[in-house]
Amino acid sequence: MQKAASFILDLELTEKLSLNSQYVLMKFRGVEQFPPIKPGQFAQIRIDGSPTTYLRRPFSINFVDTELNELWILVQIVGDGTKALSKAQVGTQINMILPLGNGFSMPLSNERVLLIGGGVGVAPLLMLGKVLHDQEIPVTFLLGARSASDLLELDLFAEYGMVFTTTEDGSKGEKGYVTQHSLLNTDVFRKIYTCGPKPMMQAVSNYAKHHGIDCEVSLENTMACGIGVCLCCVENTREGHVCVCKDGPVFNTNVLRW
Repeated sequence: MQKAASFILDLELTEKLSLNSQYVLMKFRGVEQFPPIKPGQFAQIRIDGSPTTYLRRPFSINFVDTELNELWILVQIVGDGTKALSKAQVGTQINMILPLGNGFSMPLSNERVLLIGGGVGVAPLLMLGKVLHDQEIPVTFLLGARSASDLLELDLFAEYGMVFTTTEDGSKGEKGYVTQHSLLNTDVFRKIYTCGPKPMMQAVSNYAKHHGIDCEVSLENTMACGIGVCLCCVENTREGHVCVCKDGPVFNTNVLRW
């Protein structure tokens, strides 16, 4: 199957919402209609105004509103690049390359699916949840964070399925990690999608394998070019070494050497 083309676009920042001290939701609008974008694909964003940031930064596409022709990016402020991006003013033109990578696959039936996210890893799961919901596939979200203030977009996730949460300090939902949630004691899911810290995804992968559940993960390897040239994001799989940016970032866990 031929991969869809990617485009270099200047998008206008139309809204910026501070979710907490560490996360900012940024909404962008294009002059023309966005190309088809699959849940799990990402954008490489040029960072202006940061003298220490020379390369574009990859960001999962959080959501696409086709009616408003609006694209959302969830930014976690962790360094000079993301700090500079988060300070962009509404009305600023931001240059992006999108859509990049391969997205999540769709289930073969309408059996219940489970979407597990941790931290900023929840970003691609919102759009995935909407697409599944629109296809009348029952969706359940299991979202984890350190504390209640770090749980993101819960009201939006609730529009597309049931939402369960965990926090490490017990301030919301069940105390502990997502892989310790009582929901996983039930055997009702036939597909799991997950994105978040690698140890979390590995634990989810192990759970899925133990229970015979098909599982896809969205890897967050360090990416520089986004097109498979620089080899920064190489992952060793059962099919050989692959570039996460070009051959992923979504992989079925059966091909990963975890």
